[in-house]
Amino acid sequence: METRQRNITLIVLFIGVLMGALDIAIVGPALPAIRSQYQLSERALAWIFSVYVLFNLIGTPLMAKLSDQFGRRSIYILDVSLFAIGSLIVALSPSFSVILVGRAIQGFGAGGIFPVASAVIGDTFPPEKRGGALGLIGAVFGLAFLIGPILGGIILSLATWHWLFLINLPVALFVIALSLRLLPSTRHAAEARFDWAGGLVLTAMLAGLALAFNRLEAQSFFASLISMRVLPFLAAALILFLILQRIEKRVQNPIVPPTLFDRPQLRLTYALSSGAGFAEASLVFLPLLAVVSLAQSGVNEKNASWMLLPVVLAMAVGAPISGRLLDRLGSRTVIVSGTLLLTLGMALVGLSAGSLAMFILSTALIGLGLSALLGAPLRYIMLNEARVEERSIAQGVVAIFTSAGQLLGSALTGAMASSQVLGVGAASGYTFAFLVIAVISFLLMLMALRLKNRQNEQETIRANQATAQSIS
Repeated sequence: METRQRNITLIVLFIGVLMGALDIAIVGPALPAIRSQYQLSERALAWIFSVYVLFNLIGTPLMAKLSDQFGRRSIYILDVSLFAIGSLIVALSPSFSVILVGRAIQGFGAGGIFPVASAVIGDTFPPEKRGGALGLIGAVFGLAFLIGPILGGIILSLATWHWLFLINLPVALFVIALSLRLLPSTRHAAEARFDWAGGLVLTAMLAGLALAFNRLEAQSFFASLISMRVLPFLAAALILFLILQRIEKRVQNPIVPPTLFDRPQLRLTYALSSGAGFAEASLVFLPLLAVVSLAQSGVNEKNASWMLLPVVLAMAVGAPISGRLLDRLGSRTVIVSGTLLLTLGMALVGLSAGSLAMFILSTALIGLGLSALLGAPLRYIMLNEARVEERSIAQGVVAIFTSAGQLLGSALTGAMASSQVLGVGAASGYTFAFLVIAVISFLLMLMALRLKNRQNEQETIRANQATAQSIS
Protein backbone atom coordinates (compact mmCIF):
# COMPACT_ATOMS: atom_id res chain seq x y z
CA MET A 1 0.00 0.00 0.00
CA GLU A 2 0.99 3.60 -0.54
CA THR A 3 1.61 5.70 2.57
CA ARG A 4 -1.59 7.73 2.20
CA GLN A 5 -3.76 4.63 1.77
CA ARG A 6 -2.05 2.96 4.75
CA ASN A 7 -2.78 5.97 6.94
CA ILE A 8 -6.45 6.05 5.93
CA THR A 9 -6.65 2.31 6.58
CA LEU A 10 -5.19 2.89 10.04
CA ILE A 11 -7.89 5.49 10.73
CA VAL A 12 -10.59 2.96 9.77
CA LEU A 13 -9.06 0.36 12.11
CA PHE A 14 -8.69 2.97 14.87
CA ILE A 15 -12.37 3.95 14.70
CA GLY A 16 -13.52 0.32 14.70
CA VAL A 17 -11.41 -0.62 17.71
CA LEU A 18 -12.44 2.60 19.50
CA MET A 19 -16.11 1.74 18.97
CA GLY A 20 -15.64 -1.66 20.61
CA ALA A 21 -13.49 -0.30 23.44
CA LEU A 22 -15.87 2.57 24.17
CA ASP A 23 -18.75 0.18 24.65
CA ILE A 24 -17.02 -1.30 27.68
CA ALA A 25 -16.31 2.10 29.26
CA ILE A 26 -19.50 3.89 28.25
CA VAL A 27 -21.95 1.29 29.57
CA GLY A 28 -21.12 2.04 33.23
CA PRO A 29 -23.20 5.25 33.43
CA ALA A 30 -26.20 3.35 31.99
CA LEU A 31 -26.28 0.69 34.70
CA PRO A 32 -28.33 2.64 37.32
CA ALA A 33 -31.02 3.42 34.73
CA ILE A 34 -31.10 -0.17 33.46
CA ARG A 35 -31.32 -1.50 37.03
CA SER A 36 -34.18 0.88 37.80
CA GLN A 37 -36.12 0.09 34.61
CA TYR A 38 -35.92 -3.70 34.98
CA GLN A 39 -35.77 -3.88 38.82
CA LEU A 40 -32.52 -5.85 38.84
CA SER A 41 -30.32 -7.09 41.66
CA GLU A 42 -26.58 -6.35 41.71
CA ARG A 43 -25.78 -9.95 40.74
CA ALA A 44 -28.15 -9.84 37.76
CA LEU A 45 -26.78 -6.46 36.69
CA ALA A 46 -23.24 -7.86 36.66
CA TRP A 47 -24.24 -10.16 33.79
CA ILE A 48 -24.31 -7.14 31.48
CA PHE A 49 -20.51 -7.18 31.77
CA SER A 50 -20.04 -10.92 32.25
CA VAL A 51 -21.95 -12.04 29.16
CA TYR A 52 -20.06 -9.49 27.04
CA VAL A 53 -16.69 -10.73 28.34
CA LEU A 54 -17.69 -14.38 27.89
CA PHE A 55 -18.74 -14.03 24.25
CA ASN A 56 -15.84 -11.68 23.54
CA LEU A 57 -13.52 -14.44 24.72
CA ILE A 58 -15.30 -17.00 22.55
CA GLY A 59 -15.46 -14.76 19.49
CA THR A 60 -11.78 -13.80 19.51
CA PRO A 61 -10.18 -17.07 18.28
CA LEU A 62 -13.08 -17.97 15.98
CA MET A 63 -13.11 -14.61 14.20
CA ALA A 64 -9.32 -14.52 14.06
CA LYS A 65 -9.16 -17.92 12.38
CA LEU A 66 -11.96 -17.02 9.95
CA SER A 67 -9.97 -13.91 9.08
CA ASP A 68 -6.90 -15.99 8.25
CA GLN A 69 -8.95 -18.29 6.04
CA PHE A 70 -11.53 -16.02 4.39
CA GLY A 71 -9.75 -12.65 4.32
CA ARG A 72 -9.40 -9.69 6.67
CA ARG A 73 -11.93 -7.38 5.03
CA SER A 74 -14.93 -9.70 5.03
CA ILE A 75 -14.45 -10.81 8.64
CA TYR A 76 -13.70 -7.30 9.91
CA ILE A 77 -16.95 -6.09 8.30
CA LEU A 78 -18.77 -9.10 9.80
CA ASP A 79 -17.40 -8.25 13.26
CA VAL A 80 -18.46 -4.61 13.02
CA SER A 81 -21.88 -5.64 11.67
CA LEU A 82 -22.47 -8.07 14.53
CA PHE A 83 -21.47 -5.38 17.00
CA ALA A 84 -23.99 -2.99 15.43
CA ILE A 85 -26.76 -5.61 15.41
CA GLY A 86 -26.10 -6.37 19.08
CA SER A 87 -26.20 -2.65 19.88
CA LEU A 88 -29.58 -2.32 18.16
CA ILE A 89 -30.99 -5.32 20.04
CA VAL A 90 -29.85 -3.86 23.38
CA ALA A 91 -31.33 -0.44 22.58
CA LEU A 92 -34.71 -1.88 21.53
CA SER A 93 -34.88 -4.65 24.14
CA PRO A 94 -38.29 -5.18 25.77
CA SER A 95 -36.78 -7.22 28.63
CA PHE A 96 -33.53 -7.79 30.48
CA SER A 97 -33.04 -11.21 28.88
CA VAL A 98 -33.07 -9.57 25.44
CA ILE A 99 -30.43 -7.10 26.67
CA LEU A 100 -28.20 -10.05 27.52
CA VAL A 101 -28.75 -11.52 24.04
CA GLY A 102 -27.73 -8.21 22.51
CA ARG A 103 -24.66 -7.94 24.73
CA ALA A 104 -23.65 -11.49 23.77
CA ILE A 105 -23.84 -10.60 20.06
CA GLN A 106 -21.92 -7.38 20.72
CA GLY A 107 -19.19 -9.26 22.58
CA PHE A 108 -18.94 -11.96 19.92
CA GLY A 109 -18.46 -9.37 17.17
CA ALA A 110 -16.11 -7.19 19.21
CA GLY A 111 -13.94 -10.24 19.94
CA GLY A 112 -12.61 -10.20 16.39
CA ILE A 113 -12.19 -6.47 15.83
CA PHE A 114 -8.86 -5.98 17.64
CA PRO A 115 -6.99 -9.14 16.50
CA VAL A 116 -8.14 -8.68 12.90
CA ALA A 117 -7.11 -5.01 12.99
CA SER A 118 -3.68 -6.05 14.30
CA ALA A 119 -3.34 -8.63 11.52
CA VAL A 120 -4.29 -6.02 8.88
CA ILE A 121 -1.43 -3.85 10.18
CA GLY A 122 0.91 -6.82 9.76
CA ASP A 123 -0.30 -7.30 6.18
CA THR A 124 -0.19 -3.68 5.04
CA PHE A 125 2.58 -1.94 7.02
CA PRO A 126 6.29 -2.56 6.48
CA PRO A 127 8.12 -3.97 9.54
CA GLU A 128 9.74 -0.63 10.40
CA LYS A 129 6.27 1.01 10.64
CA ARG A 130 4.31 -1.71 12.45
CA GLY A 131 5.27 -0.70 15.98
CA GLY A 132 3.98 2.85 15.61
CA ALA A 133 0.73 1.66 14.00
CA LEU A 134 0.13 -0.96 16.70
CA GLY A 135 0.93 1.63 19.37
CA LEU A 136 -1.74 3.95 17.99
CA ILE A 137 -4.31 1.14 18.03
CA GLY A 138 -3.24 0.18 21.56
CA ALA A 139 -3.76 3.76 22.75
CA VAL A 140 -7.46 3.37 21.90
CA PHE A 141 -8.17 1.55 25.16
CA GLY A 142 -6.70 4.25 27.36
CA LEU A 143 -8.55 6.87 25.33
CA ALA A 144 -11.82 4.91 25.61
CA PHE A 145 -11.65 4.67 29.38
CA LEU A 146 -10.78 8.36 29.56
CA ILE A 147 -13.64 9.71 27.43
CA GLY A 148 -16.15 6.86 27.81
CA PRO A 149 -17.66 7.86 31.18
CA ILE A 150 -17.67 11.54 30.16
CA LEU A 151 -19.39 10.80 26.85
CA GLY A 152 -21.85 8.51 28.62
CA GLY A 153 -22.72 11.25 31.10
CA ILE A 154 -23.29 13.78 28.31
CA ILE A 155 -25.57 11.42 26.37
CA LEU A 156 -27.56 10.53 29.50
CA SER A 157 -28.04 14.22 30.28
CA LEU A 158 -29.63 14.72 26.85
CA ALA A 159 -31.41 11.41 26.20
CA THR A 160 -32.20 7.96 27.65
CA TRP A 161 -29.69 5.14 28.17
CA HIS A 162 -30.81 3.51 24.91
CA TRP A 163 -28.85 6.13 22.95
CA LEU A 164 -25.58 4.88 24.46
CA PHE A 165 -26.06 1.89 22.15
CA LEU A 166 -27.88 3.52 19.24
CA ILE A 167 -24.91 5.84 18.73
CA ASN A 168 -22.92 2.79 17.59
CA LEU A 169 -25.05 2.35 14.47
CA PRO A 170 -23.90 5.36 12.38
CA VAL A 171 -20.30 4.76 13.48
CA ALA A 172 -20.53 1.12 12.39
CA LEU A 173 -22.02 2.07 9.01
CA PHE A 174 -19.18 4.55 8.47
CA VAL A 175 -16.55 1.91 9.32
CA ILE A 176 -18.20 -0.69 7.06
CA ALA A 177 -18.38 1.73 4.12
CA LEU A 178 -14.69 2.63 4.40
CA SER A 179 -13.67 -0.99 5.02
CA LEU A 180 -15.29 -2.08 1.76
CA ARG A 181 -13.09 0.41 -0.09
CA LEU A 182 -9.81 0.21 1.80
CA LEU A 183 -9.15 -3.04 3.64
CA PRO A 184 -7.29 -5.86 1.86
CA SER A 185 -9.40 -8.86 0.87
CA THR A 186 -6.63 -11.35 0.20
CA ARG A 187 -6.71 -14.77 1.80
CA HIS A 188 -3.57 -16.17 3.37
CA ALA A 189 -4.67 -19.61 4.49
CA ALA A 190 -4.90 -22.62 2.23
CA GLU A 191 -8.30 -23.53 0.82
CA ALA A 192 -9.02 -26.23 3.40
CA ARG A 193 -12.15 -27.18 5.27
CA PHE A 194 -12.80 -25.01 8.31
CA ASP A 195 -12.11 -26.79 11.61
CA TRP A 196 -15.67 -26.79 12.93
CA ALA A 197 -15.00 -29.55 15.47
CA GLY A 198 -12.07 -27.65 16.91
CA GLY A 199 -14.11 -24.44 16.92
CA LEU A 200 -16.95 -26.03 18.90
CA VAL A 201 -14.60 -27.64 21.43
CA LEU A 202 -12.62 -24.41 21.82
CA THR A 203 -15.85 -22.46 22.35
CA ALA A 204 -17.04 -24.87 25.04
CA MET A 205 -13.61 -24.86 26.72
CA LEU A 206 -13.41 -21.06 26.89
CA ALA A 207 -17.01 -20.86 28.11
CA GLY A 208 -16.23 -23.31 30.91
CA LEU A 209 -13.07 -21.41 31.86
CA ALA A 210 -14.84 -18.04 31.88
CA LEU A 211 -17.79 -19.35 33.90
CA ALA A 212 -15.43 -20.94 36.42
CA PHE A 213 -13.46 -17.73 36.93
CA ASN A 214 -16.63 -15.63 37.14
CA ARG A 215 -17.94 -17.87 39.93
CA LEU A 216 -14.86 -17.46 42.12
CA GLU A 217 -15.57 -15.60 45.36
CA ALA A 218 -13.01 -12.97 46.30
CA GLN A 219 -13.63 -13.35 50.03
CA SER A 220 -13.07 -17.13 49.96
CA PHE A 221 -10.99 -17.61 46.83
CA PHE A 222 -9.32 -20.94 47.61
CA ALA A 223 -12.44 -22.45 49.16
CA SER A 224 -14.55 -21.45 46.14
CA LEU A 225 -11.86 -22.81 43.81
CA ILE A 226 -12.62 -26.37 44.95
CA SER A 227 -16.34 -25.83 45.48
CA MET A 228 -19.03 -27.43 43.30
CA ARG A 229 -19.82 -23.96 41.94
CA VAL A 230 -16.42 -23.77 40.26
CA LEU A 231 -14.70 -27.16 40.13
CA PRO A 232 -17.00 -28.84 37.53
CA PHE A 233 -16.42 -25.97 35.08
CA LEU A 234 -12.65 -26.10 35.60
CA ALA A 235 -12.65 -29.88 35.14
CA ALA A 236 -14.74 -29.57 31.98
CA ALA A 237 -12.37 -26.91 30.60
CA LEU A 238 -9.36 -29.16 31.26
CA ILE A 239 -10.97 -32.20 29.60
CA LEU A 240 -12.01 -30.12 26.60
CA PHE A 241 -8.47 -28.75 26.35
CA LEU A 242 -7.09 -32.29 26.06
CA ILE A 243 -9.73 -33.13 23.45
CA LEU A 244 -8.87 -29.96 21.52
CA GLN A 245 -5.19 -30.94 21.44
CA ARG A 246 -6.05 -34.30 19.85
CA ILE A 247 -8.32 -32.69 17.27
CA GLU A 248 -5.87 -29.96 16.28
CA LYS A 249 -3.04 -32.46 15.68
CA ARG A 250 -5.16 -34.41 13.20
CA VAL A 251 -6.97 -31.79 11.10
CA GLN A 252 -5.46 -30.15 8.03
CA ASN A 253 -6.52 -26.60 8.95
CA PRO A 254 -6.61 -26.37 12.78
CA ILE A 255 -8.40 -23.42 14.36
CA VAL A 256 -5.51 -23.06 16.84
CA PRO A 257 -2.41 -24.40 15.05
CA PRO A 258 -0.20 -26.45 17.41
CA THR A 259 2.76 -24.67 15.80
CA LEU A 260 1.74 -21.52 17.71
CA PHE A 261 2.96 -23.25 20.86
CA ASP A 262 6.19 -24.83 19.61
CA ARG A 263 8.28 -21.63 19.54
CA PRO A 264 9.88 -20.30 22.75
CA GLN A 265 9.25 -16.64 21.85
CA LEU A 266 5.53 -17.30 21.40
CA ARG A 267 5.28 -19.19 24.71
CA LEU A 268 7.02 -16.29 26.44
CA THR A 269 4.54 -13.89 24.85
CA TYR A 270 1.57 -15.88 26.14
CA ALA A 271 2.99 -15.89 29.66
CA LEU A 272 3.62 -12.15 29.50
CA SER A 273 0.08 -11.61 28.20
CA SER A 274 -1.41 -13.51 31.14
CA GLY A 275 0.70 -11.53 33.59
CA ALA A 276 -0.29 -8.25 31.97
CA GLY A 277 -3.97 -9.20 32.21
CA PHE A 278 -3.53 -10.15 35.86
CA ALA A 279 -1.93 -6.77 36.63
CA GLU A 280 -4.58 -4.89 34.65
CA ALA A 281 -7.36 -6.51 36.67
CA SER A 282 -5.93 -4.98 39.85
CA LEU A 283 -6.75 -1.48 38.56
CA VAL A 284 -10.37 -2.07 39.59
CA PHE A 285 -9.23 -2.01 43.22
CA LEU A 286 -7.23 1.24 43.05
CA PRO A 287 -10.25 3.49 43.86
CA LEU A 288 -11.11 1.23 46.83
CA LEU A 289 -7.55 1.48 48.11
CA ALA A 290 -7.67 5.26 47.69
CA VAL A 291 -10.86 5.47 49.78
CA VAL A 292 -9.38 3.57 52.74
CA SER A 293 -5.89 5.08 52.60
CA LEU A 294 -6.43 8.67 51.41
CA ALA A 295 -9.51 9.70 53.39
CA GLN A 296 -7.50 12.48 55.06
CA SER A 297 -6.71 13.87 51.60
CA GLY A 298 -10.40 14.18 50.80
CA VAL A 299 -10.84 10.99 48.77
CA ASN A 300 -14.24 9.32 49.26
CA GLU A 301 -16.64 7.00 47.43
CA LYS A 302 -17.98 9.83 45.26
CA ASN A 303 -14.66 11.02 43.83
CA ALA A 304 -12.50 7.90 44.14
CA SER A 305 -12.94 6.95 40.46
CA TRP A 306 -10.89 10.05 39.56
CA MET A 307 -7.89 8.34 41.16
CA LEU A 308 -7.72 6.16 38.03
CA LEU A 309 -7.01 9.22 35.90
CA PRO A 310 -3.17 9.01 36.21
CA VAL A 311 -3.28 5.38 35.04
CA VAL A 312 -5.56 6.10 32.09
CA LEU A 313 -3.61 9.17 30.97
CA ALA A 314 -0.31 7.32 31.28
CA MET A 315 -1.64 4.41 29.19
CA ALA A 316 -3.04 6.77 26.55
CA VAL A 317 0.32 8.55 26.28
CA GLY A 318 2.53 5.50 26.78
CA ALA A 319 0.93 3.21 24.17
CA PRO A 320 1.90 5.24 21.06
CA ILE A 321 5.31 6.05 22.54
CA SER A 322 6.08 2.38 23.24
CA GLY A 323 4.90 1.57 19.70
CA ARG A 324 7.35 4.02 18.16
CA LEU A 325 10.16 2.78 20.38
CA LEU A 326 9.53 -0.75 19.11
CA ASP A 327 10.59 0.31 15.63
CA ARG A 328 13.84 1.77 17.01
CA LEU A 329 14.81 -0.39 19.99
CA GLY A 330 13.01 -3.72 19.54
CA SER A 331 10.48 -5.50 21.72
CA ARG A 332 12.81 -6.79 24.45
CA THR A 333 14.05 -3.34 25.49
CA VAL A 334 10.51 -1.90 25.52
CA ILE A 335 8.94 -4.81 27.43
CA VAL A 336 11.75 -5.06 29.99
CA SER A 337 11.44 -1.31 30.62
CA GLY A 338 7.66 -1.59 30.87
CA THR A 339 7.72 -4.46 33.36
CA LEU A 340 10.31 -2.57 35.42
CA LEU A 341 8.02 0.49 35.58
CA LEU A 342 5.09 -1.77 36.44
CA THR A 343 7.07 -3.39 39.26
CA LEU A 344 8.06 -0.01 40.70
CA GLY A 345 4.51 1.33 40.44
CA MET A 346 2.91 -1.68 42.12
CA ALA A 347 5.52 -1.68 44.89
CA LEU A 348 5.06 2.04 45.56
CA VAL A 349 1.28 1.66 45.70
CA GLY A 350 1.67 -1.09 48.26
CA LEU A 351 4.26 0.72 50.37
CA SER A 352 3.14 4.35 50.26
CA ALA A 353 -0.56 4.45 49.41
CA GLY A 354 -1.20 6.87 52.29
CA SER A 355 0.50 9.72 50.40
CA LEU A 356 -1.58 11.37 47.68
CA ALA A 357 1.50 12.49 45.72
CA MET A 358 3.06 9.03 45.85
CA PHE A 359 -0.27 7.46 44.90
CA ILE A 360 -0.47 9.62 41.76
CA LEU A 361 3.18 8.93 40.88
CA SER A 362 2.91 5.19 41.41
CA THR A 363 -0.33 4.81 39.45
CA ALA A 364 1.20 6.80 36.57
CA LEU A 365 4.13 4.35 36.57
CA ILE A 366 1.65 1.48 36.49
CA GLY A 367 -0.08 3.01 33.47
CA LEU A 368 3.21 3.47 31.62
CA GLY A 369 4.23 -0.09 32.45
CA LEU A 370 0.96 -1.59 31.27
CA SER A 371 1.08 0.43 28.05
CA ALA A 372 4.27 -1.46 27.17
CA LEU A 373 2.48 -4.80 27.63
CA LEU A 374 -1.19 -4.44 26.71
CA GLY A 375 -0.68 -2.29 23.63
CA ALA A 376 1.75 -2.84 20.79
CA PRO A 377 4.82 -4.76 22.06
CA LEU A 378 3.35 -8.25 22.61
CA ARG A 379 1.34 -8.06 19.38
CA TYR A 380 4.47 -6.83 17.60
CA ILE A 381 6.24 -10.03 18.66
CA MET A 382 3.35 -12.13 17.36
CA LEU A 383 3.40 -10.38 13.98
CA ASN A 384 7.12 -11.08 13.71
CA GLU A 385 7.12 -14.68 14.96
CA ALA A 386 3.88 -16.01 13.45
CA ARG A 387 3.72 -17.02 9.82
CA VAL A 388 1.62 -14.92 7.44
CA GLU A 389 -1.24 -17.43 7.41
CA GLU A 390 -1.26 -17.49 11.26
CA ARG A 391 -1.20 -13.75 11.93
CA SER A 392 -4.79 -13.19 12.94
CA ILE A 393 -5.26 -16.32 15.05
CA ALA A 394 -1.92 -15.58 16.73
CA GLN A 395 -3.31 -12.19 17.79
CA GLY A 396 -6.42 -13.99 19.01
CA VAL A 397 -4.41 -16.39 21.16
CA VAL A 398 -2.68 -13.42 22.83
CA ALA A 399 -6.10 -11.94 23.58
CA ILE A 400 -7.26 -15.24 25.12
CA PHE A 401 -4.29 -15.39 27.49
CA THR A 402 -4.77 -11.72 28.42
CA SER A 403 -8.46 -12.29 29.17
CA ALA A 404 -7.70 -15.38 31.23
CA GLY A 405 -5.20 -13.35 33.25
CA GLN A 406 -7.81 -10.61 33.76
CA LEU A 407 -10.46 -13.04 34.97
CA LEU A 408 -8.11 -14.81 37.38
CA GLY A 409 -6.45 -11.57 38.49
CA SER A 410 -9.77 -9.96 39.40
CA ALA A 411 -10.78 -12.85 41.65
CA LEU A 412 -7.37 -13.42 43.24
CA THR A 413 -6.65 -9.72 43.83
CA GLY A 414 -10.04 -9.39 45.50
CA ALA A 415 -9.23 -12.36 47.72
CA MET A 416 -5.90 -10.88 48.76
CA ALA A 417 -7.41 -7.42 49.29
CA SER A 418 -10.00 -8.82 51.67
CA SER A 419 -7.49 -10.91 53.66
CA GLN A 420 -5.85 -8.07 55.68
CA VAL A 421 -2.82 -10.31 56.23
CA LEU A 422 -0.33 -7.50 56.85
CA GLY A 423 -2.15 -5.84 59.68
CA VAL A 424 -5.40 -4.77 61.23
CA GLY A 425 -6.16 -1.66 59.14
CA ALA A 426 -8.58 -1.69 56.24
CA ALA A 427 -5.80 -0.96 53.74
CA SER A 428 -3.60 -3.88 54.82
CA GLY A 429 -5.20 -6.37 52.44
CA TYR A 430 -4.81 -4.00 49.49
CA THR A 431 -1.19 -3.39 50.49
CA PHE A 432 -0.53 -7.11 50.43
CA ALA A 433 -2.31 -7.53 47.08
CA PHE A 434 -0.31 -4.85 45.28
CA LEU A 435 2.98 -6.05 46.77
CA VAL A 436 2.24 -9.56 45.48
CA ILE A 437 1.49 -8.10 42.04
CA ALA A 438 4.80 -6.21 42.25
CA VAL A 439 6.56 -9.56 42.72
CA ILE A 440 4.65 -11.03 39.77
CA SER A 441 5.64 -7.99 37.67
CA PHE A 442 9.29 -8.50 38.61
CA LEU A 443 9.05 -12.12 37.47
CA LEU A 444 7.58 -10.87 34.18
CA MET A 445 10.63 -8.62 33.78
CA LEU A 446 12.96 -11.59 34.27
CA MET A 447 10.98 -13.52 31.66
CA ALA A 448 11.16 -10.59 29.24
CA LEU A 449 14.97 -10.73 29.37
CA ARG A 450 14.70 -14.00 27.42
CA LEU A 451 13.07 -12.29 24.44
CA LYS A 452 15.09 -11.81 21.28
CA ASN A 453 17.33 -8.78 21.04
CA ARG A 454 16.90 -6.24 18.27
CA GLN A 455 19.37 -7.92 15.90
CA ASN A 456 17.79 -11.38 16.19
CA GLU A 457 14.34 -9.84 15.86
CA GLN A 458 15.33 -8.19 12.58
CA GLU A 459 16.69 -11.50 11.30
CA THR A 460 13.34 -13.16 12.05
CA ILE A 461 11.47 -10.39 10.23
CA ARG A 462 13.70 -10.75 7.15
CA ALA A 463 13.28 -14.54 7.18
CA ASN A 464 9.49 -14.24 7.36
CA GLN A 465 9.49 -11.69 4.53
CA ALA A 466 11.54 -14.02 2.37
CA THR A 467 9.19 -16.92 3.14
CA ALA A 468 6.12 -14.82 2.34
CA GLN A 469 7.65 -13.69 -0.99
CA SER A 470 8.52 -17.24 -1.98
CA ILE A 471 4.96 -18.40 -1.21
CA SER A 472 3.43 -15.53 -3.18
